[in-house]
Amino acid sequence: MSRPWLLVFIVFIVMLTSQLEWKQQFGEEIEPTSTVSLKDQSLPKRQEYVKEKIILSQEKNIQKLNEQVRNLREQLLWCKAET
Repeated sequence: MSRPWLLVFIVFIVMLTSQLEWKQQFGEEIEPTSTVSLKDQSLPKRQEYVKEKIILSQEKNIQKLNEQVRNLREQLLWCKAET
């Protein structure tokens, strides 16, 4: 009685491992294309997000520079008025 159970167990193990190998083979063929396409789709979104952040940062810097120029002009006018 133990031999038939051992045989069933071995057949079951063989079937299970062959299915796992089959899934891995087809998974490797299918998944890279799907993950690549997802990465390709998300890459432009990330690039747009980064570009927007850079533009916003540059706008803030320009505003600060404009304010500094305004302050320097006021100081220059004040210095001219004193002399």
